[in-house]
Amino acid sequence: MATLYVGNLSYKATENDLGSAFAEFGQVESVKIMKDKMTGRARGFAFVEMPNEDEANRAIENLHNKEFMTRNMVVNKARPMEQRN
Repeated sequence: MATLYVGNLSYKATENDLGSAFAEFGQVESVKIMKDKMTGRARGFAFVEMPNEDEANRAIENLHNKEFMTRNMVVNKARPMEQRN
């Protein structure tokens, strides 16, 4: 399972929009657009899970820095969340 970080997203993008873009490169397990807890508004980034590493790598190669809904997406492998104090 590969978890991908997707940044610089349009605030108008939906999970379905994003899932469709990634599905061109393989099976998409889940899409989660992160939202502000107080307002419920999208925060401009998401996580996409793809079960196949090769398909995930192909999605990174093809979607990183490509225009999606008027913005150039940042797509790379997600890193573990850093500890906060």
